[in-house]
Amino acid sequence: MDGVGSFGAGRTGSTMDPITFAKQPQTILRVLSWQIFSLVVFASIVNEGYVNIGSERLHCVFNKNADACNYGVFVGLVGLLACSFFFLLDYKFSSISSVKDRKKAVMLEIGFSFWTFLYFVSFCFLANQWSRTTPDELPLNQGADAARAAIAFSFFSIITWAGLTVRAVQKYLLGTDMTLFTTEHMDGGAPTQPYPSNSPEGGNTETTETYQSPPFTENNAAPTYQVPIY
Repeated sequence: MDGVGSFGAGRTGSTMDPITFAKQPQTILRVLSWQIFSLVVFASIVNEGYVNIGSERLHCVFNKNADACNYGVFVGLVGLLACSFFFLLDYKFSSISSVKDRKKAVMLEIGFSFWTFLYFVSFCFLANQWSRTTPDELPLNQGADAARAAIAFSFFSIITWAGLTVRAVQKYLLGTDMTLFTTEHMDGGAPTQPYPSNSPEGGNTETTETYQSPPFTENNAAPTYQVPIY
């Protein structure tokens, strides 16, 4: 894992460099799942996944099974929205000062990893229904390219979501280096500035020396005896 500190994101309250963020493997996987795979699965079925054959009623290209199209749209759309949310969360993760909030964010990402399984179901379901579709149901291969694209990118989504799940688990297992944080970080508050130290190691403190006269000086000496002159 890259970075040192709380759940692999460095010290709390630090800012993320956009270039460094864009080069992270997690960001690359997130963009692939978000901008390409989920969008293709969702848009392919919505735009060309329904055809009308001899009537005004639209039928799903996957063996005229409306459940197949509905399930593909659902998985693709929710996956698209989830990737958008976690993409912003990844960018803001380093600025979260509370270690407890960071842990909640990582656990939320791990909890949403079941979307990998839903994409696996989507791939199997769509592929099964497509194999049962006859050429008579799709004259001139209407919607055939969209159906194949939805199946292919459902499979690719399994890989990217599985990779994101592995990264989330690695962050959780990495935990936190408690030496980087104070009690205020653990409670979610901003760290307070300690008072300047008066110890000799401080180096910035100014010391003043007060002059003290010794307890016995010549002024306090006993007067000498002089013999009177007659």
